[in-house]
Amino acid sequence: MNNALLNVTIAKAIFVGVIIITLSSCSTIYDKHVQWQTVKPETFPTITAIGQAPISLQNSTNDTQRMLMAINASKIAAYAELAEQVYGQKINSTTTMSNLLLGDQELTASIQGVIRGAKVIKSYPVGDTYTTELHLDFKNVYDIYMASSRNKEIKSIRYY
Repeated sequence: MNNALLNVTIAKAIFVGVIIITLSSCSTIYDKHVQWQTVKPETFPTITAIGQAPISLQNSTNDTQRMLMAINASKIAAYAELAEQVYGQKINSTTTMSNLLLGDQELTASIQGVIRGAKVIKSYPVGDTYTTELHLDFKNVYDIYMASSRNKEIKSIRYY
């Protein structure tokens, strides 16, 4: 009977010790104040993208409307190229094989991202296509980002 009582007492002591260690380690998290400061990069890259769209293949019978649709399509294509340069392209591929013969092969690519601060440099027709050139200066992107959310680093830490 004494052994059972001794085991319970040891278990209680271990439990209390674990709680004390846990609580004392948590106190180092809550007893400091961290100040942050923003960091501006030294250089900002600039990238250019070109988008093209065929005029004659636009879905309209009116020539002016086809031209306007091609202008918008070429601008969207240029934005997609900018997004690809900034964020990259996600590629999924599947291949099936049966009896050591290649069966179906499928490759899909997708781009997802937000482009802010791009400027249209030129928009002009070239033969039956319409071309739009976009320019993205990362200095403008940085300014937009800084206006919406702060990029921060530790300035100082004060322990209490």
